[in-house]
Amino acid sequence: MDKTIETEHSSWFVRLNLWRKEHISEKMFVLILAFFVGLFAAIAAFVLHWIINEIVYLLTSHFNADSSNWLYLVYPVVGIYLTSLFVRYVVKDNISHGITRILYAISSNKSRLKAHNTWSSVIASAITIGFGGSVGAEAPIVLTGSAIGSNLGQLFRMDGKTLVLLVGCGAAGAIAGIFKAPIAGLVFTLEVLMIDMTMTSLLPILVSCVTATCFTYIFSGDAALFTFHLDNDWTVQRVPACVLLGMFCGLVSLYFIRTMRFAEGIFARFSERPYIKLMIGGVILSSLIFLFPSLYGEGYTSINLLLNGKTEADWYQILNNSPFSGHPNVLISYIAFVLLFKVFATSATNGGGGCGGTFAPSLFIGCFAGFFFSRMWNIHEIGVYVPEKNFALMGMAGVMSGVMHAPLTGIFLIAELTGGYSLFLPLMIVSVSSYLTISIFEPHSIYSSRLAKEGKLITHHTDHAVLTLMQLDSVIERDYDSVAPDVELGKIVHEISQSRSSVLPVLDAAGTLLGEIDITKIRHVVFRIELYHHFKAQQLMQAPQAMLGSEAKMTDVMRTFDRTHADWLPVVDRENHLQGYISRQRLYMQYRRMVKDLSED
Repeated sequence: MDKTIETEHSSWFVRLNLWRKEHISEKMFVLILAFFVGLFAAIAAFVLHWIINEIVYLLTSHFNADSSNWLYLVYPVVGIYLTSLFVRYVVKDNISHGITRILYAISSNKSRLKAHNTWSSVIASAITIGFGGSVGAEAPIVLTGSAIGSNLGQLFRMDGKTLVLLVGCGAAGAIAGIFKAPIAGLVFTLEVLMIDMTMTSLLPILVSCVTATCFTYIFSGDAALFTFHLDNDWTVQRVPACVLLGMFCGLVSLYFIRTMRFAEGIFARFSERPYIKLMIGGVILSSLIFLFPSLYGEGYTSINLLLNGKTEADWYQILNNSPFSGHPNVLISYIAFVLLFKVFATSATNGGGGCGGTFAPSLFIGCFAGFFFSRMWNIHEIGVYVPEKNFALMGMAGVMSGVMHAPLTGIFLIAELTGGYSLFLPLMIVSVSSYLTISIFEPHSIYSSRLAKEGKLITHHTDHAVLTLMQLDSVIERDYDSVAPDVELGKIVHEISQSRSSVLPVLDAAGTLLGEIDITKIRHVVFRIELYHHFKAQQLMQAPQAMLGSEAKMTDVMRTFDRTHADWLPVVDRENHLQGYISRQRLYMQYRRMVKDLSED
């Protein structure tokens, strides 16, 4: 009975898809899909933040602001444990590093994300963050939005290029929906996911961004995620301070990336011992949150305190719920320690088994960095007075630009998020200065560095992008003829007559490549029948001009062909067993076809 229903449903969908292809143009249908991707991304973002807020209210609404709370030692561990159980027994897949997983899907998995990614990250990150995990909800929502785009595209059998576009629509819609910032969603897709902004791709991404933003306004009203009111206009005398703040944010970004990478390496050593990871991560996280409650969850409450404070009494509220409450003289030290320890809290959350991203932590650290910089500047009277709240805002753009290597995203996100367009020029100065500073030390963002090491990072350089998207398996010809080393010339001639290539591999019994016979170089004996029993394969073979590993990068494959000018090159595994051959002609044909597809508007 179930199979009958499934068959009827499949048949109904096939008929619907055929009707769609006959009556709706491809470009129009992509716009329709982009609309629904934006809608579903906005719904996912709203649901995630609603769940997080409900959990936080349930767990912390009764806390006494004038003293420390011992439950801070318990909640984060419980949250990480529940998340790890959910991932291990329900999802049964790795859902960490959301944005990195999107980049990997684009470069190595034909933009195909699994169906569970449309909901699993929402539930896992809601549990983690609601219970105090010091991570952000943005990367999980971006993964969710991209997975929605990918799965809608797969459902309607869209081609690979359209799948990449729909993944970008999902990511852009997620950012636009979370922050009510459509331009930031657009430039995020351009800078971080490296989706090319051709005329064909620009409109669907804009549709997704605008749709997600509008529905977010419908769901949650006009309230912004952060509130900011400019009380002190920017003046040109503050340019030196802005440049120095940008450099400081670049160094803070470097500290964040390097420390995060180091901490991830430590936790990776215990990948097969989840309870050890939970214990280490839980102890670190709960201890830090107990001492510095600002590290609890996304930390947006603390950001709003720094952005909206006008007097010392306003900023002292950031000490609430901590052991330092009632000691305003430690405010600067508290800010400095939170700035230093946030990266450890984030690493402990994800390393211990939680789920969340580094998007919100970069905003958090940037806000604290900007406030700390401006307060120290004013205390030491280095130059003209700088308003702390303005520099806290600019610090958010600076650290985000450095961590993500995305200055445009930092500029437009903070400007749209807070309505701080009057600070547009200083935001640009800080973001560019931060990006230039960290670029000296780190060529890739926190998201792309893992893929860059593997040579799987998509870039806007068409040649490199095509080689990254090409799969080695797609150009290997595994149907080949071979001979043993003791085979006589007569049998070799027979094999040559059936071979489609100009080389004949010589293999031992285990399939190990011993050498190859180049047909063009044995013409002097091929037509001499009297020599057919005088020569054997091992006498006629020669070493290949080069051998390619089965895990070789396509950039190396292309470079090897250019260097050797060979027509055929063998592909071998680590034991030197022959896997097949790559034809220079077939490789270049596929390369030219992909360049054409990638370049079409």
